[in-house]
Amino acid sequence: MKLRALIFMFFISGMVSAQVSFDAKVSKRKLGINERLRVDFTMNKDGDDFEPPSFENFTVVGGPSQSINNSWINGVRSFSKTYSYFLAPKKRGLFSIGQATIEIEGETYKTLTLEIIVSAAIDKPKDPNDPNYVASEKIHLVAEVSNLNPYLNEAITVVHKLYIAPGIGVRNSREIDKPRYSDFWSQNIDVNGLGAQQGTYKGEDYLYVILRKTVLYPQKSGKLNIEPLSLDVTVEVPSNRRDVFGRSFMSTVNRRVSAGNRAINVKPLPEKGKPESFSGAVGTFDFSLTTNKKALKASEAFEVKLEVVGKGNLKLFRLPELVLPSALEVYEPEHNEKVTTLISGMRGKISDTYTVVANDPGSYPVPSVTFSYFDVKTKRYKSLESERLVISVDPRPNANSEAENKVTNLLSENNIKPNLKLFRSFKTNTGFTPLQSEPFFKSLLFWVLLFGPFLFIPVLLFVVKNRTIKALDVSGNKIRQTNRLARKYLIDAKKSLGQKEKFYNALERALHNYLKSKLRIETSEFNKEKIDELLTKKKVESTTLEGFISILTACELARYTPLTSLDMQNDYDKAVQVINALDKQLK
Repeated sequence: MKLRALIFMFFISGMVSAQVSFDAKVSKRKLGINERLRVDFTMNKDGDDFEPPSFENFTVVGGPSQSINNSWINGVRSFSKTYSYFLAPKKRGLFSIGQATIEIEGETYKTLTLEIIVSAAIDKPKDPNDPNYVASEKIHLVAEVSNLNPYLNEAITVVHKLYIAPGIGVRNSREIDKPRYSDFWSQNIDVNGLGAQQGTYKGEDYLYVILRKTVLYPQKSGKLNIEPLSLDVTVEVPSNRRDVFGRSFMSTVNRRVSAGNRAINVKPLPEKGKPESFSGAVGTFDFSLTTNKKALKASEAFEVKLEVVGKGNLKLFRLPELVLPSALEVYEPEHNEKVTTLISGMRGKISDTYTVVANDPGSYPVPSVTFSYFDVKTKRYKSLESERLVISVDPRPNANSEAENKVTNLLSENNIKPNLKLFRSFKTNTGFTPLQSEPFFKSLLFWVLLFGPFLFIPVLLFVVKNRTIKALDVSGNKIRQTNRLARKYLIDAKKSLGQKEKFYNALERALHNYLKSKLRIETSEFNKEKIDELLTKKKVESTTLEGFISILTACELARYTPLTSLDMQNDYDKAVQVINALDKQLK
């Protein structure tokens, strides 16, 4: 049975690996009548008798051009063949690009029909072969806002995404202008890595990378502006020139992209139904009042805690005040917060803990406390009331001491006369005689005790110094170990030139271990913001810092960027130069 299952799985995997694909893609689905359109027909196996569609309503101004990509990676063959056409629309309207056909391994395959919208002429016709124009059309920075019409103090999220069209590469990116949220309480959410994801932009297939996640709580009502994020991006665009293997040469251009201003309309909280106890809480909460003691003795202390648990603007409102009888001594409350800010907003609990002292016996009521908040889901105010408590103070806190005093007074009232002859059997005089001995002054023991500490101090310092050195050897060994790992991974990266994933993984590990040894940072702290902060404090030159960040970004973006062996060699040389420069500056 096991053998049959293995044979079946091998057969299925062979069928999956042998699956044929034949697709048609266009450079854009909407264009002006004075623009050009590129159509690519791509297959993953070589075929015969390729027949393009008729391209009616379009004029073929270029093509067909043919490109073949054939490579072996880790023993697995990868093949693709593409026929490309450049078209000019003949008139405005909604048109279809029909099916192309090809015969592969005796079977006929067809592409899907594509819909194209041709509009009026644009002001400035663009050359689809111009790398700057292609970069402007294929790279987009977008700020996605979760709610454009929130209430005051209601959480909204802003996610900045960089959309990249297939076939376009991004070498690195650098923030040139960060948004300032002056009318908001804001907190950035950590983004772990720059992994590319599949998505759509204006109806077309794109890859996108999440650059920033920010949680905002608007602090005033009305129309507020969310400032844009601006980037300087190095883009690689395929050109019409091809190498001997049919692969396109890449043109590198710099492109500045901005997310644009986003305006939101913040609604004020309604005045109708607003409770007097409302102090600005917005969200969904639970409220409680608890005490650690309900019965105690006079002069003892107890604690009363007011606690709010839930989801909302936990750090942006105050808890209600606790009012107790004047006979109780109440101290200023201790405020405590255990709040986590997620992409959906704040979540956790806050509390005020009062220390109270009862000096006199009796029963003291702890009156109920009301906490009010605005629920954005129901759009109504809600009030929560705590339970009323009673604290009992023992009216006889020193009962044991009073009993002992009564016994003492009773004994003192009796006329007790001592018997002076009771202890006459005990001798009160001794028969000891002094012993004759040498005088202590100027004796050997005298000189040892006098000068011994002065001789002992250097020995003690020497021992302490040796122990300190041994203790420091642990961190020294750790630093040397990370240095060895950095050199090892750098050597591995050099050996892996031409193998994109293996090369950039080794290069990233080399950078990580190098910084770990130089700056003594842990793996959880390995992000570009922390590195920027630490290297700036170390007064590292800006060019060296930017070079290191650019290499790190290149390692993250290498997963979805087409790269050549020359690009990897350039990144390796740049990494070696940056590490050498950091060695000289980090002393």
